[in-house]
Amino acid sequence: MAKDRPVYMGPRLRRLRRDLGLTQADMAADLDISASYVALLERNQRPLTADMLLRLARTYKLDMAEVAGDGGAEQTARLQAVLKDPMFADIDLPTLATGDVAVNYPGITEALLRLYTSYREEHLALADRGAGSGPAEDIADPVAESRRFLAARRNSFPLLDDAAERLAAEAESEGGLTAWLKAKHNLRVRRLPSDVMAGSMRRLDRHRDAVLLDDALDGASSQFQLALQIAYLDLRKSFDAILKDGQFAHESGRRLARRALASYAAAAILMPYTAFAKAVEARRYDVEALARQFGTSFEQTAHRLTTLQKPGQERVPFFFLRVDPAGNVSKRLDGAGFPFARHGGSCPLWSVHRVFETPREVVTQWLELPDGQRFFSIARTVTAGGGGWGAPKVERAIALCCAADHAHRLIYTQGAPAPEPTSIGVTCRLCHRAQCMARSAPPIGRDMLPDDYRRTRAPFGFADG
Repeated sequence: MAKDRPVYMGPRLRRLRRDLGLTQADMAADLDISASYVALLERNQRPLTADMLLRLARTYKLDMAEVAGDGGAEQTARLQAVLKDPMFADIDLPTLATGDVAVNYPGITEALLRLYTSYREEHLALADRGAGSGPAEDIADPVAESRRFLAARRNSFPLLDDAAERLAAEAESEGGLTAWLKAKHNLRVRRLPSDVMAGSMRRLDRHRDAVLLDDALDGASSQFQLALQIAYLDLRKSFDAILKDGQFAHESGRRLARRALASYAAAAILMPYTAFAKAVEARRYDVEALARQFGTSFEQTAHRLTTLQKPGQERVPFFFLRVDPAGNVSKRLDGAGFPFARHGGSCPLWSVHRVFETPREVVTQWLELPDGQRFFSIARTVTAGGGGWGAPKVERAIALCCAADHAHRLIYTQGAPAPEPTSIGVTCRLCHRAQCMARSAPPIGRDMLPDDYRRTRAPFGFADG
């Protein structure tokens, strides 16, 4: 019988010791081993035996699964995901070798992962500066900084997913988020009229030990606000740890990124990763059915679908866009690195700009970019605000888009052959389709034709090539 692979978890043991406030000598005395042996374990020069795992669990009253971890499976999956980047395509990187590096050299693996993430952020920042025009491009844009932070990590934060899953389980055992807030933080939930809330949807009242909610919020929004409050109360250290590796030139960018992380965590509490990932496969990515199952809104559910890229447990990668009737993009999330994720989404031929004509109806569309890449899109309007007569509300449209290769997994493509795709562009300034009737501007780098007066159909005439 083949022997089990030795388990090395030096960095995890070191973190455990430091979290317990112990020196190597203290831990050695507790475990009845030598301090030099503890040092060898922490440097991965000795494997952690089953007997030593049991000693750790018994001595420090730890969960065995928590001590043992996943044997490096998550680090291996993260490293393999990074090494799929096209810039490594010419390097022979056997899967077994990648696993050996991740398991036996976790410190080097973590260093490589951080370095790659920093590279991605710088790469996206250069793309943003290159796409700008005029002196304004040199001014730090906090919204762009926050979007770069999320895009560099593919809008996936496994640390938050794991922490939120534990919080969700605790809340369920207490009888729900309201009961959990009372039991854990001695906070009761009160709903107050909008005029009393003075424009706030949620407020933490420390003097009265209460979480105050606007009573105009619907059920899904109320639950999200409670989950958001729980995230701010219990996951601040997790937010700090994630933000520490971010690159922000402006404090507002960091604050927006923190807000995005809190919203991510709130959605993960309402839709825990393991349960939600199973449900999306069972429901074949039916957003409305998933929303009913988890008691969330269409937009919350669609947003959560973009985050299902936990290494080793990936689902269909989606791009998410939210626009208003004027075409302004108010939210852009990318779980797959799509070509229009940075500056695209404004093509008027994309159905996301036409669903205002059919409110609340899911509209599907096959898309093709000028370079031949094909995608599948669903779009629908959503309403924010309202809740009472005369209460202001706003209509927006959201779109979820995935690569055509994944479309067969979605319920929206079942029962009918794929029609001819709609030819769209990333955005008019980057689209080179000469005959497009919907064009609003000529593309960058193309000369206008001198005999443009003869072109009566296309808005702009420009030279090919």
